[in-house]
Amino acid sequence: MYDLLVRGGAVVRESGVETADLAVEGGRVVAVGPDLAESAREEIDARGLHVLPGAVDLHVHFNEPGRTDWEGVTTGSRALLAGGGTTFGDMPLNSTPPVLDRETFEAKRRAAEAGSHADFALWGGLTPGGLDRLPELAEAGALGFKAFMSNSGIAEFTAADDVTVWEGLAVARDLGRVVALHGESDAITGILAARIRAGGGTGVADYLRSRPVLAEAEAVSRALLLAEETGGRLHLVHLSTGRAVTLAAEARSRGVDVSVEVCPHHLLFTGEDMERLGAVLKCAPPLRGQPEVDALWNALRAGLVDTVGSDHSPSSLDLKDRADFFEVWGGVAGVQSTLAAMLTEGRAHGLTLPHIVRLLSHAPADRFGLAAKGRLEPGADADLCLVALDEEWVHTRDDLHTRWKFSPYLGRTFRGRVRRTLLRGQKVYVDGVFPLPPGGRLVVPT
Repeated sequence: MYDLLVRGGAVVRESGVETADLAVEGGRVVAVGPDLAESAREEIDARGLHVLPGAVDLHVHFNEPGRTDWEGVTTGSRALLAGGGTTFGDMPLNSTPPVLDRETFEAKRRAAEAGSHADFALWGGLTPGGLDRLPELAEAGALGFKAFMSNSGIAEFTAADDVTVWEGLAVARDLGRVVALHGESDAITGILAARIRAGGGTGVADYLRSRPVLAEAEAVSRALLLAEETGGRLHLVHLSTGRAVTLAAEARSRGVDVSVEVCPHHLLFTGEDMERLGAVLKCAPPLRGQPEVDALWNALRAGLVDTVGSDHSPSSLDLKDRADFFEVWGGVAGVQSTLAAMLTEGRAHGLTLPHIVRLLSHAPADRFGLAAKGRLEPGADADLCLVALDEEWVHTRDDLHTRWKFSPYLGRTFRGRVRRTLLRGQKVYVDGVFPLPPGGRLVVPT
């Protein structure tokens, strides 16, 4: 007798979609197939619903400990579950202090174990002078190492110079870890911003002019060269331009070990939307014009993008309310909307359901060695969400489970609504309710 049988849903896997039952024992998937004959202690009727692997969002900023007033692991993880996610990867900033050694890693781990409703991985930081701490971070279980090639916005998390990135890639290679890079040229963005502000520029359009496509392309080119030189594993986060994705694809064809992440806000919004909506859409790299958005969708359809992550990075409202747009905190709140955005706009742009679950679940788990996550196969953790695929709904403030009830997606009509989310076979989200206390576990690369 199984612990659980999910009956009759349309099970979505990278191999395709089939109407099947899914059996769970001991928190893991043990069988997937039509009309499983065995019985179970509990059954869920999934007829009329699609059964997707829980999303693996490895790019969030839940900011705990230290900046829990911006977001927290409890509210952030609840929002993740409500959006169909089951595993998150928390970045080493904007917590205070950032995760730069074993001590700060363990502090974040304790906070996450106490408050998370979802399973979690933790990133370590790569900053100048910190190379000797990468081994202890890897030993503690760090997913990989995050570095900024431009100002991070957090004083205690210093941007990495080229030597730090070069040597960090080599160290991470030997530790079996990936380096995730924010690729924008600090020289270009810094000089342009200073020049524009000196001339009195304080608006959204001024900010957009300070971070041109060239700033991303130039930094990505350098990062790819350093990865090629070291044989290191590189993950380019939140690429916003087709040009940068093409550079990565060309490098991969030469044997460079590089993967590419794109965020939903760069796919669904433009710089014009940022000028219209303001601070809720401020981010770095910034939103682009429609031709770049189209280029990103083309890259997705062509298979040049590996993962889609939210880069969820909210703040308290006072940091979004500044007369000078350069001083507004840059970060988009989107962890709850990623799956809905991809089911709606992704399908409208020609992506299949198997492709979408690859981008959101299979590929991030595979790239970062989370072997039990991201797939509905025997032996994997029974992390899944049940989705009413054709249900249309309007995203309202009342839907949000994040600490601050603001999002650029408010008022948007989505198609495909998460009805239930299961973590290791346990119902952790059911139609707006979280029936269990926090119980998330640390997951580490294997």
